[in-house]
Amino acid sequence: MSPSLQEALDSGRMSRFQWRAIVICVLLNTLDGFDVLVMSFTGKTISGEWHLDSGTLGLLLSSGLAGMALGALLVAPWADRIGRRPVILAGLIVAAVGMMLSSASQNWQQLGTLRLVTGVGIGAVLACSNVIAGEFASQRWRGLAVSLNSTGYAIGATVGGLSSVALIDHYGWRSVFLAGGTATLVVVPLTFWLLPESLDFLITRRPRNALDRVNSLARRMGHPELTALPDPPRAEQSRPAGFRPLLAGELRRPTLTLWAAFFLVMAAFYFVTSWTPTLLVEAGMSSNQGLTGGTLLNLGGIFGTALLGALAARFALISVLRAYLLLAGALVTVFAASTGVLALAFATGAVIGVAVNGCIAGLYALTPAVYSTHLRATGVGAAISVGRVGAIIAPSAAGWLLHSGWTPRGLYVATGVVFAAAGLLLFTMRAKRPATGAAPMAEPAGSAS
Repeated sequence: MSPSLQEALDSGRMSRFQWRAIVICVLLNTLDGFDVLVMSFTGKTISGEWHLDSGTLGLLLSSGLAGMALGALLVAPWADRIGRRPVILAGLIVAAVGMMLSSASQNWQQLGTLRLVTGVGIGAVLACSNVIAGEFASQRWRGLAVSLNSTGYAIGATVGGLSSVALIDHYGWRSVFLAGGTATLVVVPLTFWLLPESLDFLITRRPRNALDRVNSLARRMGHPELTALPDPPRAEQSRPAGFRPLLAGELRRPTLTLWAAFFLVMAAFYFVTSWTPTLLVEAGMSSNQGLTGGTLLNLGGIFGTALLGALAARFALISVLRAYLLLAGALVTVFAASTGVLALAFATGAVIGVAVNGCIAGLYALTPAVYSTHLRATGVGAAISVGRVGAIIAPSAAGWLLHSGWTPRGLYVATGVVFAAAGLLLFTMRAKRPATGAAPMAEPAGSAS
């Protein structure tokens, strides 16, 4: 990218076109939030209809997350080769078909398989939409852009919770899957027409008609056209693509730190979001009250992710994320003792939603800044897939632990410890404020400033 265009994107004012691209990414994550947590909202009803035990329900909760890990690990890296946009479109189609077929499942094995397929599409979309949102944002607003993207996930989860209550009561659990699949399918043509390809990708990978496509985007952002594509940075030309560079040289420490943080945080996050509605029912609440508690948790997430983005525009993102993680650990532990009082449980659940969703948003915002363009989708996809391993293990492990005699309170206390441990882990990275004065990013502790 030419220095003037790069400077305009990094340091200039955000154009309407850039914000619109970010809004489309938020919409994609809204669908993802609905699709990912649909099992959380329908789990109790499905378990009752098919007479499933806690262990089997845990497998169903984990199957979609396993698919997301595969999508982020195996499909998302193709975005560094063929572009962010085509991978997102393909992922949307797979997710839509998987959701619609899930509504016709006749047993838990069929549903689990289709949840795996759906997850592959969602994993690809989630990784690439976070990358493209960050690439169209200026340095100052990059943390906010990716955090707003994560806000879409919380919005989708909230809409899913609210709509699931009405849909299940009137049409049964299958209608929830059908509604999610239909909505995802409708968004495919909208994404095709409105979501642009990343400028960073066009300049670095130089696909066919790259100059014309770059100039088209430059015009829409109010910048002058280029007469020729500039030479990519020498570092971009000399570094190989793929997974191996993520663990080589100066990238090894931040990569391993991010992988460990993703594993811990996603394990804790998906235990809280997947099991809270069911465990509230087991604590004595009605099914509708359990769904309401889970919905309030996701509703709090809308504010939590937006707040993290706003704070990241003023303070070091890594410092804001550490605070979120430590706060989440404390709040989840408090929640363990509040389930006996309805109002207190709902209030605490909403505040927990602010913290735990902000933790996920912070990791998503932090990761793209660590990697250069030719590795960005690969790096983000790898981190997400490692996190999904924790997310896969957590719901299933919780189911088996409950089956073995653990109490919900004990599980929540253990989850609080996991959040706090992730916050302490990130102290191995330190904040760094870019020379432009934009929002600070992060780098490994002990590296050169």
